[in-house]
Amino acid sequence: MTAATNQADARASELIRRILAESPLKAAGFIVTIYGDVIEPRGGIAWIGNLIETCVEVGISETLVRTAVSRLVAAGQLSGEREGRRSYYRLSRSAGREFATAARVLFGTPEEGSWQFVHVLGPSVEEAMQTLKRAGHARLATRLTVGPARISAEAIPGLVFRAEVPLDHDALQAFALEYWDLPTHASAYETFLEQFGSMSDPAETTGISPATALIIRLLLVHRFRAVHLHDPRLPAAALPDNWPGKAARQLFSQLYRRLSPAADAFVARTFLTASGPLPASTPTTNLRLETLASEAI
Repeated sequence: MTAATNQADARASELIRRILAESPLKAAGFIVTIYGDVIEPRGGIAWIGNLIETCVEVGISETLVRTAVSRLVAAGQLSGEREGRRSYYRLSRSAGREFATAARVLFGTPEEGSWQFVHVLGPSVEEAMQTLKRAGHARLATRLTVGPARISAEAIPGLVFRAEVPLDHDALQAFALEYWDLPTHASAYETFLEQFGSMSDPAETTGISPATALIIRLLLVHRFRAVHLHDPRLPAAALPDNWPGKAARQLFSQLYRRLSPAADAFVARTFLTASGPLPASTPTTNLRLETLASEAI
């Protein structure tokens, strides 16, 4: 390791320490991030030793990892396989679908478009309301919501009405502030920008070791996932001026692409399945990088 790498890793280690102090990790949540970022796009299975080694780097003990994996198995998100003395864990089909949906939000082209109203039918109103909330809807009445047009008529037992985009920009912004807790989401984005903003300078990531690049990328994904997946992701016209979500998305895209060559090389050298190492890249990982790069154009 060169002196330059030592210095870069020292700065990166201080950044990691500060992020962990400000946003403590839970083992199960961080393992979900490892699967979503590293393992799922490379087949969905890996040796538990890789989970343990990665989690130790962010202060999560082997005992906590094994307990969290057991709980994820009990919850139907992972299933275990043994090969000799080693245990490997695979994503369940249902978890794979959930991960794919989350990946489209994190790595896909940002959504922009129209609005819809949904009037929920049937007895399972609260269950439907939770589904609609996850899709960015706000509740207007007992059975009525409004939000971005992401829900199909087949997904919810109800009536779906498409709405035209309002022309009164100021009135739309006022409406959004009334029905969505946008200040809370803005604050979460601002915290993300504060935590990772120092790395927007390419010099801060130049020369860091591949192992450190992977840890920083995982923390980047973990924090951005926590913020972005809870954001209703309203059409831009409804958002306040200087909405910090846009800058956060740009920073996420920039850092993810910059860290990936070293991080993916480290994955290929260290992450294992029963049939051999995980690949450095796959069509899925390449598409993620291409899509993020296209946003910068």
